[in-house]
Amino acid sequence: MAEIKQEETVTQEEMEQAGYVGIPVTYYPINEDMARRAKEMNSFFDYQPGSATKEYRHCVNQAVKIAEQQKERADPIYHEKIDRLVDTYARKLADNMNKRYEIDARVPSVMVAGPANFPTRKKEKQNAARDSNMEEWRQVQGILDKIRSTGMGGIRSDHPQAIGQLEQKLERLENSQKLMKDVNAFYRKNKTLEGCPLLNKELTHRLEASMEQPWHYESKPFASYMLSNNSAEIRRLKKRIGELKQNAEVGFCGWEFDGGKAVVNQEAGRLQLVFGEKPSPEHRAQLKANGFRWAPKAGVWQRLLNRQAIQAAGRMEFVRPLSGQTPQELQPNAGKQVEKQKSMQR
Repeated sequence: MAEIKQEETVTQEEMEQAGYVGIPVTYYPINEDMARRAKEMNSFFDYQPGSATKEYRHCVNQAVKIAEQQKERADPIYHEKIDRLVDTYARKLADNMNKRYEIDARVPSVMVAGPANFPTRKKEKQNAARDSNMEEWRQVQGILDKIRSTGMGGIRSDHPQAIGQLEQKLERLENSQKLMKDVNAFYRKNKTLEGCPLLNKELTHRLEASMEQPWHYESKPFASYMLSNNSAEIRRLKKRIGELKQNAEVGFCGWEFDGGKAVVNQEAGRLQLVFGEKPSPEHRAQLKANGFRWAPKAGVWQRLLNRQAIQAAGRMEFVRPLSGQTPQELQPNAGKQVEKQKSMQR
């Protein structure tokens, strides 16, 4: 039986000596014996002991470097996710490489075995398996792109400072809107941007150059569509901030239902449905249709925690609270929210 090294967790001291800080790394086992056999089946050169493991660790170390760079750019709330992605990369890469060695060891190269009685059919199957393994390798490398993009998107609603960050963004947009309006007003009055106290020389020259372009149809520095788009984004942000503040006021609570329970995970920002047994295909289809997704590590069905999540749960009869109430009726301040909505509609 082939011997495989046990997985090895690298200590913080070892990582610091290698130049990495803050990334917990587990090197998963590489089947050195199978790597040697694969080499012998496809080459006349001797296998260098430990070379497969060395190649694997080099790739993992590169992933760690990418992760460290991304941690410097991303909010600390994303650091744990980056660590998980590094571990996923290390684990899946080991599986992929070990599978590659196993495939390569199935049938020898025609150069090694010779053309006489060569198992052509087996070789075709081996080549198909190699293609599949290569596609899997590309998917594993895609995890590196996920590491690079983690924390680079918009402001997540489950971020602890989401409201504050959105309000800062809103303030910047409102200031931009006022600036564009005031600059347009200055130009409308003076027919020039020279002497505009709102602009520095560089921005003045850039706007003047833009107005001279054939695609600039309007006789004003900032086109109407720019003001319109910015205004739409301001309205969208105001609505989102209002929803987040409303969610914070509600203070959600979970409930028990037949065969499980609904958990309000404030730390993760998720409404989580825990089932004693695997839901039926019909129930799983309803969960997906209502925005819930299976989280393997947590062992729950979940979606972002907000009023819409509570309403979505209320549409599924099989997670109805044992009290007979709807999930919406169980929420603190639910009555106040209903009255508030009614007053806004009057």
